[in-house]
Amino acid sequence: MSPFTWPVWKQVRERDLTALSGPSVSTRSANLMPRTRLADRVVKSVCPYCAVGCGQDIYVRNGEIIDIEGDTDSPISRGCLCPKGAATYQLVTGSHRSHNVLYRRPYGAEWQQIPLEQAMDMVADRVRNTREANWEHTSDEGQRLNRTLAIAHLGGATLDNEENYLIKKLFTALGIVQIENQARI
Repeated sequence: MSPFTWPVWKQVRERDLTALSGPSVSTRSANLMPRTRLADRVVKSVCPYCAVGCGQDIYVRNGEIIDIEGDTDSPISRGCLCPKGAATYQLVTGSHRSHNVLYRRPYGAEWQQIPLEQAMDMVADRVRNTREANWEHTSDEGQRLNRTLAIAHLGGATLDNEENYLIKKLFTALGIVQIENQARI
């Protein structure tokens, strides 16, 4: 390819110094449009990466996410996202995303893949069974306890205050008293 066929040389030769027409415009560039224009609807959400709670607009077409952008209506982020937040689209739609859980049976040597739904059911069953097997109705002195000390919870820093509040309520309702958050450690 000759250097004189480059768009910048065409612009100079044809005196199109603003690059708004002429040699700088191709059929492809003339037909470019934002991905968000094709969306059926926009769903408001919150970035999952930290506790700041930046607003996100999730653009959906035919039930599939086509883009995620900063929410300009958000009083927290005013449309801005950090690099992690801006990469949320890849997190949600990336081909690298795992849809299975690795599980190793007790005393097993090999990992096996199981569906996420099965793993969630296993966790729920284990929480219920552990709670029932270790429930303390009363202390040795007869004081009412209604608790279990066999389960503890350590929350992560990506949760905002409202999510931590709901988790605290859930675990307290389950009788779990050892509840902590990474943000306090």
